[in-house]
Amino acid sequence: MADGLVLGPDGLHRPAWASVHEDLRHYYDTEWGLPVRDEHGVFERLALEGFQSGLSWATILRRREGFRRAFAGFEIEVVADFGPEDVERLLHDEGIIRHRGKIEATISNARATIALRDLDGLGPRGELGPGADLADLVWSHRPERTPMPATAQDVPTTSAESIALAKELKRHGFRFVGPTTMFALMEALGVVDTHLLGSHRRGSSQVWTQDGSPA
Repeated sequence: MADGLVLGPDGLHRPAWASVHEDLRHYYDTEWGLPVRDEHGVFERLALEGFQSGLSWATILRRREGFRRAFAGFEIEVVADFGPEDVERLLHDEGIIRHRGKIEATISNARATIALRDLDGLGPRGELGPGADLADLVWSHRPERTPMPATAQDVPTTSAESIALAKELKRHGFRFVGPTTMFALMEALGVVDTHLLGSHRRGSSQVWTQDGSPA
């Protein structure tokens, strides 16, 4: 291991967390940190990050298809219509994390996502005009520069932007959206790039350059 990276059998450098199992390597190589800008995609990842709180990402990743089946493919309107009987059904679904608070938060967050669409403007000063949605709100918290971590210890767990995003989402009724969870969401969506320097994925989002400036 050099500079916090692990050299894989394919000759590519990855962080330790992405070098343990093939499913994590595949997720790191093909999805994590690539830009997701559509409302549906952002909602799914918001839900999964909420379920991940207090757990490992591997635990969530290996149940991802179970979550998709349980939550109707994360179709926002369908999840928003879930009622008490659906909560009880999900509490008995072994394909997901059976946590009542997180299940109820996902349903509540679907309703909050729909409610955002009807506002005249999003953001503290309404800077995102009519027609803005959850994805626009999340991406509006993109920083001016992204971190430049050389080791895992250099990767932040929160930022001024993730704190602001958490505050804004809570203001609109979202739950399980603390600053740490929101920073993890921003990493997953490509809003920030925390690939370690020297990783073969650094700068791959085309949102950020290798040196941390906007692409």
